[in-house]
Amino acid sequence: MINPFSRTFNVGELETFQFLSQVMLFERLKNMEMARFLTALHQRKYTRDEVVFFSGDPSQALYIVKSGRINLTIDIKDNFEIINEVNKGEAFGENTLLENVTRIYTAIVASEEAELLVIPHFAIQEVFDSYPKIKAKMMTSLAEFYNQNNRRLFKSYKTSFGFFNLQEMFDRNKEETR
Repeated sequence: MINPFSRTFNVGELETFQFLSQVMLFERLKNMEMARFLTALHQRKYTRDEVVFFSGDPSQALYIVKSGRINLTIDIKDNFEIINEVNKGEAFGENTLLENVTRIYTAIVASEEAELLVIPHFAIQEVFDSYPKIKAKMMTSLAEFYNQNNRRLFKSYKTSFGFFNLQEMFDRNKEETR
């Protein structure tokens, strides 16, 4: 039986849900749950070499690539080393799901143009405060994302053994003094 009080969505909203459902952080959410983000979701266009955010900036939004490519870089002295390329259907700035954190990498547009969907941090936190199940699902996806990154980091470390000290990653005292 169809619930006469259930919300129906227009074609544009359904297309947005279809797109978001392919993004790892949203893949566990139902349409009604994704709809909680619609009013805060906005599109922004960028051009080649434009910086989306710098390492050390406050984490103020989550970005999802609708078109184009974004290079995630780490600053090593005066150079930017590319650590990942983010493409259509992928998110970056994921640590904005956490509270009171700063960016750990710089995001720079690598393609001629890039169109990004942007969800501000405050809007994410409002949804999380009002809908703990949505928060639980998205935080599970975030934990899986970080677990995959740790696996890749450890694999990379094994193949380049001796070039860096992995113990520094776990040394909390050094992190606080940087």
